[in-house]
Amino acid sequence: MATNMPLEAHKLHRDIAARLRTAGIDTAMLDGRLILCHVTGLSDVDLIAQPQTLVCDEHISQIEDMINRRRAGEPVSRLTGCKEFFGREFRVAPATLDPRPDTEVLVEAALRLPGVLQGKQPVRVLDIGTGTGVVIITLLAEVSSATGVATDVSQDALKVCRSNAVALGVDDRLETVCTSWADGVTGKFDLVVSNPPYIASHEIAGLAAGVRDYDPGLALDGGPDGLDAYRAIFADAAGWLRSEGHVLVEFGKGQHADVVQIAAREGFTLIDDSTGLVHDLAGEIRCAIFRVC
Repeated sequence: MATNMPLEAHKLHRDIAARLRTAGIDTAMLDGRLILCHVTGLSDVDLIAQPQTLVCDEHISQIEDMINRRRAGEPVSRLTGCKEFFGREFRVAPATLDPRPDTEVLVEAALRLPGVLQGKQPVRVLDIGTGTGVVIITLLAEVSSATGVATDVSQDALKVCRSNAVALGVDDRLETVCTSWADGVTGKFDLVVSNPPYIASHEIAGLAAGVRDYDPGLALDGGPDGLDAYRAIFADAAGWLRSEGHVLVEFGKGQHADVVQIAAREGFTLIDDSTGLVHDLAGEIRCAIFRVC
């Protein structure tokens, strides 16, 4: 693609997508747009309204590098350093999990709980293993009276979370704590949320390269059976909750029965047989909502 002549943006987008498609990338058009816009600073609207905008050779060289990295399996979010979640842009980094669209159902489930959006009392949220902070920051952005605490064992991940909170204007309502799970966190919460590591250790080597090679191991490895995080969370969760509080956790395909059983041993039950289990975009049971029995 290297050239000494500028190229029109719409033609360049088409070329990027074609090259990504030949590498077997199903999201070639989307990925091409994200790469092009990131490098040039053009917006989606610009590409539609001004398709003949010229892209300079310096930008074309940067795009060429990103195409090669994407064709080699590097996720677009790792190329651009950002990912959209719930209509907002979040910074991502090597220390953080790449946010998944399916995690949005966890946020949606929390927002549907009685009193979260319409409650008279401010809602307090605890997010365990926050990573980029997409869950708790989105909740704070959606509920202007909410406050929260985000924990992570990685100080680098918490720096990313804090930068996202600042960028989205909720940093004054969010405390970050570097700790294992929620050790040392004090106070009571209306909501405890978590998207913890849930991949069994022996399965990590078989994950897709875009996950295995770029998501941090700490955010993937859930122990021998993938369930260590849930045992740790539910062992202490009752002490974190206010009366009528809820625990919402995300998990992997087919893990819901085991998570429900772990929660039950610690005195928790699903809020309801029909609404306590929440399905993701593919129809899989992706998260569960618990209360103390």
